[in-house]
This record gives sequence, structure tokens and C-alpha cells, in this order.
Amino acid sequence: MPVNKNKQKRAPLYTAMEHFRRLRVVPFDVPGHKRGRGNPQLVDFLGQQCVEVDVNSMKPLDNLCHPVSVIREAEELAADAFGAAHAFFMVGGTTSAVQSMVFTACKHGDKIIMPRNVHKSAINALVLCGAIPVYIDPKVDTKLGIPLGMELEDVRRAVEENPDAKAILINNPSYYGICSDLESIVKLAHSHGMLALVDEAHGTHLYFGKNLPKNGMAAGADMCAVSMHKSGGSLTQSSLLLLGDKINEGYVSNIINLTQTTSASYLLLGSLDISRRNLALNGEESFGKVTEMADYARSEINEIDGYYAFGTELINGGSVFDFDRTKLVVNTRGIGLTGIEVYDLLREEYDIQMEFGDLSNVLAYISIGDRLQDIERLAGALDDIARLYAKPEASFFSAEYVTPIVKATPQEAFYAAKVKLPIEQTVGRICAESVMCYPPGIPILAPGEMITRDILDYIRTAKEKGCSMQGPESEDISELCVLV
Repeated sequence: MPVNKNKQKRAPLYTAMEHFRRLRVVPFDVPGHKRGRGNPQLVDFLGQQCVEVDVNSMKPLDNLCHPVSVIREAEELAADAFGAAHAFFMVGGTTSAVQSMVFTACKHGDKIIMPRNVHKSAINALVLCGAIPVYIDPKVDTKLGIPLGMELEDVRRAVEENPDAKAILINNPSYYGICSDLESIVKLAHSHGMLALVDEAHGTHLYFGKNLPKNGMAAGADMCAVSMHKSGGSLTQSSLLLLGDKINEGYVSNIINLTQTTSASYLLLGSLDISRRNLALNGEESFGKVTEMADYARSEINEIDGYYAFGTELINGGSVFDFDRTKLVVNTRGIGLTGIEVYDLLREEYDIQMEFGDLSNVLAYISIGDRLQDIERLAGALDDIARLYAKPEASFFSAEYVTPIVKATPQEAFYAAKVKLPIEQTVGRICAESVMCYPPGIPILAPGEMITRDILDYIRTAKEKGCSMQGPESEDISELCVLV
């Protein structure tokens, strides 16, 4: 159903915040900076207009934990814009939205089918609720060094072998722009009485752009976690949780309130309302330009020897069912440098900040705030790097993914008796914590998985090449916690 653009011109929460700001109410509530008067440096840093609307929940501005007025209206407008039965404003990032999906679908001991290359938020949800993962190993493009999507037959096999699973979690798209056959996987889930949960942290634009992969709500998903702050233009940490018409909104609200703050930032909430309005009114045009910029960038970069900015030519109807053209991922193997090395050079020598670099690729996140001259500057810098820093092509790891050997559930392993050992002494032991490069935040090791020599070699190489590592108690990743 087409979005009613006249209706979408409204921004009820933003309007209420602006009205409140003009009232000059005397604050005897929190936050303690009292519209900035108690912290002048904060005002210098953020500006008077910002601190004046950094307020606490109150009747005129509603309450995120139980919205009944302007927040409720803003959420209803978001649901309408995204084609959902209901939308929840989330101020804990898409991490909290993904975890709320898992907590809604699963309790302790329930199974959930998911690709192993999920974001750490999904695996951490299993640690917290005690659900049992049924991992699907993605296919791998060894030339590009990236994991691909879930093949439908692999999902069907997992469903048939685990008919008691409660849900299937699908990435749409992956960080690299790869999409699985979302609609078919949703239908498969529903035909077996399972919920279809979609992590769309990198897919906000799919709801508004033309000629892009299908979004979760259009595919019939039950719940979708959407990062408005990534490609949607809202403030960092603001996201949406979208529900289909068969999900109990009240129960999901209770689930969200288990972990979401009772002191929601109105800066984040207001940014969601404003950004939703902008996307509903201008999203199709804006993301048309974004897609054109990304396509142009690919053509320019692919003229430079040694780089490969891949695109829709990867589509094969299976492990790459579709491709998100707004994703600009540049494979750097041909110039003998890892993606993280190119990432560092771009930042340190050219003042260009990329989204992330891994062992084979570097990712530029193209969105509504980018300009064509920025694309030109990036292409010129990449040309310089190829000319000045290229090495003979080296042999890197075949993919940003090492198939795990699962020996325990994430919750069992995380809370088990454990010992911390030097990392080189852990081969054959079961890991009790996660290890990942961040971004993208896909665990190399998750709790409950066996540590192998391949995994340790991957971690060592990633550290040596400068990947930002996180997860373990050990800050320098020199030790790992393993089960006793």
C-alpha cells in the first residue's frame, strides 16, 4: 500500500519537543545539567539548542517505556512509512532490536536457526536467554574473501532436521551487500510454524529506494531490526524494531522493557521522528542518488589496476540471491595490501574515514549525506595508494569466516567454569568468550566453539594487519578464557 505523504509530513514528537523548548520551563528534574546551565563546556561542545531538548520523560513529551501520546503517534507514522503493523523506537541501537527479536521468539532451551556470520548482538542474545543456535555455515567467495548468504536448500535442511526450532534469523543485507532469498526463507519458516526474524541493520534504504533488494516487511517477515542511524540519517544509536501483523505488540513491549533504558534520550527519539519524515517524503529520490553514486564509484575504481569493487555481477540466484548496490566494497588483494592497510592509509594520509577494512576488502558506506566530489576524492586516493604503496599480490586468508566447531551453547560456555590461558595454548579447548574484528562485529570465535589452529592463525594475522580486535577479557588478545 502506498505511503500517505500528507500524513507523513507530520513529526509529532519533534513538534512537541520544539514547543517545549520555547516554553522555558524551570527544570527541577533530571538531567542535572539543567538545560546546560550547570555545564557550560557541554553547551560549547553541543550547542544550546541541543542541551535544551536533552530532557527527561514528562507528560507533554510522553514516555518511551509506555507511550500513549506523541511518541506513540511517531511510532505509528514510522510503522506506516515502513509498511509494518507496529514500530518501536529503539535507543539502544540495533543491538537492542536484534536481541528483542530473539527474546520474543525464544526462551531457554528453544532452538533458533541462523547464519553463523551474524552480528555479535545475536550471539549475545543467546548467552542471555539460553536459546540454542542451529548455525548455517554460509558459502564463501574465496577470491573476494567474504561470506555469502544462506542458500535456500541449506535452510530447508536445517528446518527439516530441527522441526522444533522457533525461528529463523536472516541478514538482509550483509555488511558486504549480499542478500539471501529472503521471501522464500520467510515462506519456509511460516510453513513450518517458525517466526522469520530479519536483521536489517544495513537495510533501512531498502524500504524507500527503487530497484534494490526486497525489504523484510515486504517479504512477509514477522520482525525486522532496522538501523535508522546507518543509512537512514538519524543520530547514532537510534533504531527501529518493526512488527508484522501476527506479532503480539504488548508482549514485545514487555520484552523491550526488560533491557531498554527508562531514561531514553529525546535527542535520539527526536532524530528518529525527523528522519522517518525525511525518508517517507524524500527517500526514493535520495536513495536513487545514493545508488547512482555507488554505481559511479564502482566504475571509477574498477578502472584502477589492482582493485575490484564488486556489484550485481555476483548474483547467482543462490548464495548471492541479490545485491545491495548502495554498498561500495573494494577488494584490495590485487595491489598486495589488505583492506585494513588501505583503510589505515586512507585515514592517515588522505583524511578519508572508511567504514571498515578487513583482510581482503575496504568498505565505504555511501548514504544520503554523501556528495559526488567525495566519491571523486576517494577514487583519486585509491589510485594514489595503488601507485605508491602496491606490493606483489600476497596470499591472504581465503575468507572473513572460519567454519566453527560447536561444542556447547553460548550460554553454557559463557557461564561455565573457566580458566584463562595464553592464546597459543588453547588449541583444542572450548572458548568461553567471543573474539571479533570490529567492525564488522561478526565473531571469529563465539562461546561454545572449539579453538583450532586455523582460527588462531586468522586472529594473529588480523592483529598483525591492524584490525581492531575486541571481545575477550584480555585487552591485547594474548589470552583466552576456555572451559575447564
